[in-house]
Amino acid sequence: MSGHSKWSTIKRKKGAKDAQRGKLFSKLVKEIMVAAKMGGGDPAANTRLRTAITTARGNSMPADTIDRAIKKGTGELEGTTYEEITYEGYGPGGVAILATALTDNRNRTVADVRRIFDRNGGSIGTAGCVGWMFRKRGVISIAAGVADEEKLMEVALEAGAEDVAETDDGFEISTAPEDFDAVSDALARAGIATDNAEVAMTPDNTVNVTGKEAEQVLRLLDMLDDHDDIQSVASNADIPPEEMERLSA
Repeated sequence: MSGHSKWSTIKRKKGAKDAQRGKLFSKLVKEIMVAAKMGGGDPAANTRLRTAITTARGNSMPADTIDRAIKKGTGELEGTTYEEITYEGYGPGGVAILATALTDNRNRTVADVRRIFDRNGGSIGTAGCVGWMFRKRGVISIAAGVADEEKLMEVALEAGAEDVAETDDGFEISTAPEDFDAVSDALARAGIATDNAEVAMTPDNTVNVTGKEAEQVLRLLDMLDDHDDIQSVASNADIPPEEMERLSA
């Protein structure tokens, strides 16, 4: 899962540096609207909505903004209708990439995504070409020094986590999607702060990339993530820590 962990880390660093809160809020509002439209406005009965609200609150989104987004999704307030599309393709070095979009204009978004792949040494593929390399998991990152490793493992595993792995920046907990909320709640009750928590597509295996290819891959991922219509980006790229540090400086 190192590919997901490292890409999440560089996204958080970039987000802090660029202060892109407005763009982040826009993406979170879209996700809440779509989740509410698909599964109803009650987070207790809608796991996707509950996760979206948790993520929004974790990024300090005001409660009234969350409430309006839910009502737009359920039709209580007027709002834009979004279509969810997943784009699959390859980056430099044969890296597999998944990009999920919420868009009100399918033609515009696919043209933009294709252009981003082409300009960065990649190619957009057909549905299913790389999706089989990923599966949905709950991923919770804990910063180094926040909790004792033994306590962290005890709390997480007892709550249903699949694994607790040490990373360059601390620890990464993986869960089945259906156990994500239970593990997140158990960590909160134990007073263990999370650095990042999401249900994401993560790779079963990774591809090592270095040098120019690593630079191209990160630029491709960054441009996809920065696009207004793209909600999430997943990759199986595995870039060495020293290379990641240099490229994220």
